[in-house]
Amino acid sequence: MTEQTEQRLAREQGPAARVAALAEPVLADMGFRLVRVKMFGSTVQIMAERADGTFTIDDCENFSRAFSPMLDVADIISSKYHLEVSSPGIDRPLVRPSDFEAWAGHDAKIEMAVPVAGRKRFRGALEGFHEGEVRLYIDNPEKGGEQLLVGVPFADIADAHLVLTDELIEAAKARLPKGYGDGAEIDEDQIQPEEEDNNG
Repeated sequence: MTEQTEQRLAREQGPAARVAALAEPVLADMGFRLVRVKMFGSTVQIMAERADGTFTIDDCENFSRAFSPMLDVADIISSKYHLEVSSPGIDRPLVRPSDFEAWAGHDAKIEMAVPVAGRKRFRGALEGFHEGEVRLYIDNPEKGGEQLLVGVPFADIADAHLVLTDELIEAAKARLPKGYGDGAEIDEDQIQPEEEDNNG
């Protein structure tokens, strides 16, 4: 994948976008890459991974220790907050063209910021990424069991994530490096958020 096809689909706005801009170079220096930033209530959630899709509890803790002081100094959040650093999980968000390539054959849900052929929601088996478009097979209501291959512009995607299936769970476990464990580490629910106070 070229640098262009590795460009992240960034949908953060306001303070979340500022947190993402601050976090991305720190993650890169540590050998990680940003998946997304979400802010809700007093929680700042940063989802990240290694290039192979893994992100251990140790990785979360190491990044949190490095990033928390920077977030405090930046004073993006003026009240107390909880910093939660997690892996993408198995039913992960898809934020780079390479994500759609890597998980071809698995089901995904895609929500568009701009409608395509009059619709904003698509669900189907990923075919991959080609010339700026994410391609997937969707059910064709007019032809019974026959599926349609459709392409949606990557740049116009608002949100995309894998659909949790037994096949996906097995595929995710099979991709783990040897000795990585039984797959629990890639479940974001296993990772406890670290609380950080910002009195800025």
